[in-house]
Amino acid sequence: MPEVFAEFCAAGLWPGVGPAIAGQLAQAGITGPADVTAGKLATIPRMTDRRANRLVTSFVGAGHLYELAELLVPQEIPARWALRLTDSLDFADAAQALRTDPWRLLSLPDATVAQADRLARSIEPDVRRDDARRGRALVTWTLARYARDGHTASPQSMVAGALRPFGVDPASALEAAIAAGAVVAVPDPGGSDAPWVSPKVLADAESSVATQLARLIASSSSLADERATSEVLSGLDSGLDDSGLDDSGLDDSGLDTVQASAVALAAAQGVSLLTGGPGTGKSRTVSAIVALCRKVDASVALAAPTGRAAKRLEELAGSNATTVHRLLGARPRSDSGSRASVFEHDADNPIEADLVVVDEASMLDVELAAAMLSALSDGTHLVIVGDPAQLPSIGPGRVLGDLIDSATVPVTELRTLYRQTEGGTIARLATAVRSGQLVAVDDPAHEVVVVPARGSEEAARRVVQVVTDSIPRVFSSTGDQIQVVTPVHRGPAGTQALNRALKAVLNPGTGTVRGFDVGDRVVATANHLDAEPAGYANGEVGTVVSTGDNTLRVAFTGGESEITGKSVADLLHGWAITVHRAQGSEWEAVVAVIPPEAGSMLSRPLIYTALTRARRHLTVVHAAGPRLAHAVRHIGSLPRRTRLEALLRAELAPAPAP
Repeated sequence: MPEVFAEFCAAGLWPGVGPAIAGQLAQAGITGPADVTAGKLATIPRMTDRRANRLVTSFVGAGHLYELAELLVPQEIPARWALRLTDSLDFADAAQALRTDPWRLLSLPDATVAQADRLARSIEPDVRRDDARRGRALVTWTLARYARDGHTASPQSMVAGALRPFGVDPASALEAAIAAGAVVAVPDPGGSDAPWVSPKVLADAESSVATQLARLIASSSSLADERATSEVLSGLDSGLDDSGLDDSGLDDSGLDTVQASAVALAAAQGVSLLTGGPGTGKSRTVSAIVALCRKVDASVALAAPTGRAAKRLEELAGSNATTVHRLLGARPRSDSGSRASVFEHDADNPIEADLVVVDEASMLDVELAAAMLSALSDGTHLVIVGDPAQLPSIGPGRVLGDLIDSATVPVTELRTLYRQTEGGTIARLATAVRSGQLVAVDDPAHEVVVVPARGSEEAARRVVQVVTDSIPRVFSSTGDQIQVVTPVHRGPAGTQALNRALKAVLNPGTGTVRGFDVGDRVVATANHLDAEPAGYANGEVGTVVSTGDNTLRVAFTGGESEITGKSVADLLHGWAITVHRAQGSEWEAVVAVIPPEAGSMLSRPLIYTALTRARRHLTVVHAAGPRLAHAVRHIGSLPRRTRLEALLRAELAPAPAP
């Protein structure tokens, strides 16, 4: 069917065929698979014989995607979903998997039940609404929707209520889903007799986190005796070089009593937590932990969820740091097209370190936490560092919050604000927001500037003005040091419109490769840790340094990466990014936009996270009116339904007071 072929090409599913070539195929007489010949391709202007032959080969290689498009397009389902279906179904023959069970379309987050039903009727005209496959899929689809909101488990009664509008018997659907093994029944974490259900992968992950933490605690012994710890802590004021820093990066103020107790806990306890807001000395405390490990010849591994956070940790702690994925040796699965990663390090091949520090732990979802803990050998000490006032992880779970609330692991909270010069106003504003107060900004040094705006359109104009003129002129900041963050994608002050406006001023161009030009700032929306020569992770911001035939070379924090084919679709322009995507990263200057359409999304953690992305300068473009103050005072984190806190209490005794 010509419409299938046209949409297949327009969706970028034919490797090597971009919009320019796709627009010339019909003129060359190529309107279907039978027309794809080297001879016809060679009639396209500037098409070499070699490239024509290569395109024929790539079309044959994409045959499995075309077969999917033949199922999807006639049912008004986007052809571009074919790539994601090969990932999510984890089948070499995804088309056959859909023919066998059309409701597996619901494995895609944005697929609707109506689309899946339409596909099912096209494949099996006599199919019934009470088909067991449909009920099973609706249960997993419902739980997947809950998981995208951070929940790892839900009451069966809640799931049943969500299923009823779709005309299925909830009891039968739940029974079918549990029998298939993708869903498991779990106890109510609150202790009632009401049954709950959880996706098996999340239930297993939460159970693993609890048991692995219990194993680390039970197998640990002190890394340093009291004498060595005391010598390191007392020696932090000595041995300073001419810059006023010692070899661990600590300034001459040393540690306060609470910070010193956190260092002692890290050495004595198998697992300990360090929390606190910006400017309270978390990094200084981690530096002291590293110094203590050096004193006693204990090996250290430092990690954070994002490349920027790892780089910052490395600079502040004076020791090599990497992302959690790289620490685990993540690599793509080789047995399918799935984007899911497997890890080189696991229980059979543990990470070689006596002590592991994981920073920005509020970003850890339960599956990544389970993988990391499984890769730590008996006796390894783990120090978890994070700020629970920030946004929770994008993925499901509430690992840091549940650990703190369970009271089963010693927690040191740093509360004294030390950062009074560099970052002083930013830190004081963030500290006030953290406690539920929105204070007036009076800053003659203009470290924090509030720019009021009447509506989204004016806010967008203000953003462009401060990014392209005010901040560079007043603070001598270069473009790569300035980042715009906003809560929303859509609207005049959302990421999409702001990136268009900023590109037009900062790096105008025709969009050489799928909308991107050399000099464009981009942000990754998926992990591609196998990219050559240096992989990159979801949320990393970089700059396009060169373009090729449907390829980009992007400089990220961890190095340059060659991005080709479908991986290009996992990039967005990155002058403006969402607050969620900015989490774990810092920039010299940040423009935080609060547009009116963000009203329902505004919360204290979101605003706090936005403000704390700035290191030296923060401009707040405020167009949300009184809703901003209301959110800071009254709207905390949305509760997540998780089981980890209850599992930890079942596994572990209460932690001793630090």
